[in-house]
Amino acid sequence: MSVETGLYGVICLFILLALRVPVALALIAVSFGGVTLLLGVTPAIGILANTPFSFVSNWTLSAVPMFLLMGFVAYHAGLTTGLFEAAKAMLRRVPGALAISSIFACSGFAAVCGSSLATAAAMGRMAVPEMVRAGYSPSFATGAIAAGGTIGALIPPSILMIVYGVFAETSVIKVFMGGITIGLLTALLYSVVVLLMSWLRPDIAPPRPIDAANLSAVEAVGKIWPVLLLMVIVFGGLFSGIFTATEAGAVGAVGAIAIASATRRLSFRVFRSALLETLTTSASLFIIGIGAAMFTRFLGLTGLTGAISNLVSGAELGYFQLMLIVVLLYLVLGMFMEPFGALLVTLPVLLPIFRAEGIDLIWFGVLVVKLLEIGMITPPVGLNVFVIRNVASEYATVTQIFKGVIPFLLADVIVVAIAIVLPGLILFLPSLI
Repeated sequence: MSVETGLYGVICLFILLALRVPVALALIAVSFGGVTLLLGVTPAIGILANTPFSFVSNWTLSAVPMFLLMGFVAYHAGLTTGLFEAAKAMLRRVPGALAISSIFACSGFAAVCGSSLATAAAMGRMAVPEMVRAGYSPSFATGAIAAGGTIGALIPPSILMIVYGVFAETSVIKVFMGGITIGLLTALLYSVVVLLMSWLRPDIAPPRPIDAANLSAVEAVGKIWPVLLLMVIVFGGLFSGIFTATEAGAVGAVGAIAIASATRRLSFRVFRSALLETLTTSASLFIIGIGAAMFTRFLGLTGLTGAISNLVSGAELGYFQLMLIVVLLYLVLGMFMEPFGALLVTLPVLLPIFRAEGIDLIWFGVLVVKLLEIGMITPPVGLNVFVIRNVASEYATVTQIFKGVIPFLLADVIVVAIAIVLPGLILFLPSLI
């Protein structure tokens, strides 16, 4: 009966999500109701009372608000504004230079942000108007930035990867290292898409060089030195083992505030905006995490996760068959759910299966984050697309942006295929630690 209760709980959860009930409330409601049916109301109240503290008090999770604060201070203080100009100066002779510059600027912004939505919003404001003026199709220009924004959650510090590391009880630093490879591979294949489009469809992506000769490479580096310094401090200490991922977040936040102060870009308004966004974003992430922790306990009590794991083992699915199921699952969920909700709803079920199958959880975490980010640009709930629509509403409609994203989705499919066929490529950097 317990397994059936777990199954009914999962069905109820997806019904609530389909009815647009917030993910956190749906998780908490189903978990509380399920534990009440299994054990009674008193144990259910006990889980409801104890889970928030036991989850939020996890030391590793303190990196989340710290990295968020670092990113929001860097964004609101304008420390990242030179990234696009610097990329243009360095890539100005490359066909499709503006679009490629925006993609690599997204990669640079990702290194101090950790959020694909913030990356898309920041780069959309700067790059889309200039790309349209240079003759790019508004659909392709906005699609390139929406896709480039997904790199924000792939290159560390990635908030999704931190949360995954906590739930999977695995090294956040190693997941970060794997994220570097998948993030740079994504940026590279997106650039290949732009090159091909500039060759095949010059009416959509003009191949001519851009006029950025007034900014030398040295001057370009001068524009982005705050970001470079912050990256050296955070990632130098993180990957050399001087401090942990949690300590890296604190160092990064202090470093961003210090650099913004030194460059006289930190005002009370800037700090207040960064702090408020950090608090609201952290609170929303933590309450979803609390709901997911309760849901994990509920499924554990029902024995559903063990039953599913045994079913998968008994079915003797091959590696590629299992991967196909996982990819399809996340692509479908990504079409309707935001990444954190999809991640935390599925991990309680999938992690036991992958542990039983002996699949590396570092690699799995990187793959899952990539799949979730594809959902950020797929209809009907591609959040990055709607962000670009808000910041560039005069240039393209939602439909046009989704159309412009299609070539980059094809590149994403190739990235996922490479990650599945060559897992060692993703695990190379983590293996060095």
